[in-house]
Amino acid sequence: MSESESARDQEVFRGSRAACSEAALVLEAKGLAYDLVALDGEWALKVAGPTAGAARYELARYASERRPPRHARTTFVPFAGAGIGASVYVLVLLVTAYCAGIQAFGVDWLTAGSLDARRGGAGEWWRAITALSLHLDQLHLLGNLLFGVGIGTLAGRAFGPGIAWASILIAAAASNYAEMLIAPPTHRAVGASTAVFAALGLLTGFAWRQRLTPKDQLKYRWAPLFAGVCLLAMLGAGDETVDVLGHLLGFIAGLALGWLYALSGIPRSRSMGPQAGAGAAALVLVVLAWGLALRHPAAP
Repeated sequence: MSESESARDQEVFRGSRAACSEAALVLEAKGLAYDLVALDGEWALKVAGPTAGAARYELARYASERRPPRHARTTFVPFAGAGIGASVYVLVLLVTAYCAGIQAFGVDWLTAGSLDARRGGAGEWWRAITALSLHLDQLHLLGNLLFGVGIGTLAGRAFGPGIAWASILIAAAASNYAEMLIAPPTHRAVGASTAVFAALGLLTGFAWRQRLTPKDQLKYRWAPLFAGVCLLAMLGAGDETVDVLGHLLGFIAGLALGWLYALSGIPRSRSMGPQAGAGAAALVLVVLAWGLALRHPAAP
């Protein structure tokens, strides 16, 4: 180089000798004069003041082009009020269990509200919803309370309490209705397990589609799968009373819905209006279904 070091007083890069040599090749390729100097155990590239801006630009562009692409991973910000949705879930199951136990209004609630795959039974669409709130015994009820609250709370934090539980209800009810269409005519089933598995699928589909941080992946990607194994272990996957088909359909429906939500960015708003509206609509749908079930208690 013909210019003196004093003329090149603008430092544009500092690092190891190898790194500086690589950066120097970039400057040479662009016809920018430089000096390679040793500074405090490191090496630096210096250029003349008028060319400093161009040198920094070329080095920055080179660094950007050679950097391997990285998918952004963002920290997930949970919704507030997840406990509210879980509390309503507990209340619905407990009130239904009490009413079924005393045969409120003189009706056998298990007969009136259970999933029924007999020929023509699918016409009673409300059974796809009412069956979700019925249980055969206390152990069945306790298992669905414990796991439903845990998974439902995670879903509430991910989507907001109203949208989460409305989505769980929709996925589970759709699964139950599909089961009435394809199961043998003698098939009967009750229990919130299908809703729990729908919630598992909802979270799993959401977490696998989202690019979460490692901490959030552990909670939202692996926790649903772990909870599903625990639920099956508690209720018994091989027990003939366990509605394996319903569980599978519920998980698949939830998985598809969670994937769709992550893909489309739902929910798009964090205001309480949509959450309250979705939660209220879900509760009204449950009440409406039970109203129809109690008006048509006997299977034709």
